[in-house]
Parts: sequence; structure tokens; C-alpha cells
Amino acid sequence: MNEHRPPRGAGPYRGPPSQHRDKRERERDRQAAGARPSPPRAPQRPAPEGEPAAPKGPREQRLYGLNACLAMFARRPGDLRKVWLLESRIPKLKDVLAHCVKHRLGYSVVGEDDLQKLAASSHHEGVVFGAMPAPELSLSGWLRELPPGPQLALWLDGVGNPHNLGAILRSAAHFGVAGLLLPKDSPLAISGAAARVAEGGAEQVPLVRLGRADNSLAQLQSAGFTAAATVVRGGQPLYGTALPERLLLLMGAEQSGVDPLLADATALRLQVPGTGAVESLNVAAATALFVGEWWRQRHA
Repeated sequence: MNEHRPPRGAGPYRGPPSQHRDKRERERDRQAAGARPSPPRAPQRPAPEGEPAAPKGPREQRLYGLNACLAMFARRPGDLRKVWLLESRIPKLKDVLAHCVKHRLGYSVVGEDDLQKLAASSHHEGVVFGAMPAPELSLSGWLRELPPGPQLALWLDGVGNPHNLGAILRSAAHFGVAGLLLPKDSPLAISGAAARVAEGGAEQVPLVRLGRADNSLAQLQSAGFTAAATVVRGGQPLYGTALPERLLLLMGAEQSGVDPLLADATALRLQVPGTGAVESLNVAAATALFVGEWWRQRHA
């Protein structure tokens, strides 16, 4: 039996079209159609109390600078996603391009202006990589993998400049620093600028993200580290002080230095002696002197 219905959306069904309806019925139909409530929305399901939000995956970043990019490729070729380069850089990057072809990764030969836009810097040195960032380690995980014997770690307290981070990483790699420790609220992370200044050092020194400062310090001390706060004045002179084999150096920001409460919890206070003609050294320059002296005492 064929059933006659009005087109979809024409209003409630009132029988076959031939059935007569008076004016009042038609008016009721129009009012019903206009007053029909929209279907209720499904309620938002709140996240269970105390449950953390789902973590976001790491975002691809832009690395630039020839040594920084080559070091990244040598250490983590699987994290490479895209390459942009000047034609003049093809000979230096032929192994990278062969990898791109083999793994079907995109690469483009572009001009100077394009690279400058991609890197957001004129210091691109002819190449930009799109790559996944190296993961940061937890303090517990880093300590678990740390070999016994002499070790040097750097704790950056309040340091925020990416160029200083890059310079510190370069010195740290040169002198064998085992890890660069960052407070949990520090904005520092490996960026294109930091990696370029580090000249490959960013791939050699693990970045460790700390938890609570007091707990982190206790963990490091339990692992045999002696903590030393670096200060501008009032500390033992670096040269002439026997440095511990397992040393944790706390480097502070240039204006404020190491947090006083954190410095009070350390066993040593060290300073770089000098003429006093300037108030202090740049934090990256001071770090190079401290880690260089630790290396000299271990290898002299």
C-alpha cells in the first residue's frame, strides 16, 4: 500500500493530501512547525576530577645552521621531516638528500629570501630542517642511565636567553657535561636559534626537566653530586679550589643570580676571580670557565 507523505521538512504528517483540513487546523500546523524545539545537545562530559588533560604531541620545529643540522641528522635521522637548502649546499648535504629520497621525505632547493623566512633569521647558513624536537628527560630517568664516576651537571636557574643557552650547550659539549638541568617552569628549550649557536652541542648534551627544586636537589645529592652555587662575590675562588668529582653547578641569571634559597642549600659557593672592572661575566662566558676548570682538574 502506498503511503502519501509530504516532502521532508514540510511539517507534521496529517494524512493524505486529498484530506480536507480547515483554517484552524492549518494555523495549528504552522504554529507547531515554528515552535518545534531543536533536538537537545548532548551534554559535555566533564573530565574526571584530578585527571590530567591528554598530552599534546611534540610539534615539528625549524632547525638551521649547517653544523646544527648535520649534528641533528647524525644523531636523530629518524626525526627529520623536511629539508630546504641553497643550491650551493647540495655537496655538503648529499647524504641528507639521499636519506630524503630513500625515505620519501620532501626537500626543496630554494633561494636566500625563502630560507630567511623559513628560519626567521638571516643566520641560516644555507639550510633549514623541519624536524621533531629531541625529547627532554626526567631527572629520575637521566640519573638511572648515568654512569658511575666523575660527572658534571649544569642547573640553569633563571636563565632565559636562547643564545645564552646555545653558547652554554656548546661549552658543555666541549667539556663533557653530562646533562643540562632546567627548572620545571623554565621557558628554555632547544630552538632554532639555540641549536645554531650551539654548533652541534645541542645534540650532545641531554636536557633534563626538573620537578620541585628541593626534591631535585635531594635526588642529585643522593646520587653523589656536590652542589655548588656560582656567585659574583663572597664565594671561593674557582682557581685553587679542588672541585668534586661529581659536581652540580648552579648557574644563575645575570641580573639576579642563583635564587638565594637554592644557593643556601648548596655545599659550595664559587666565583670567578677578576679585576672587578665589570660587575660580572655573561652567564655563558662564566659557564665556560667553570666547566673548563672542572675538566682541567680531571685531565691535567
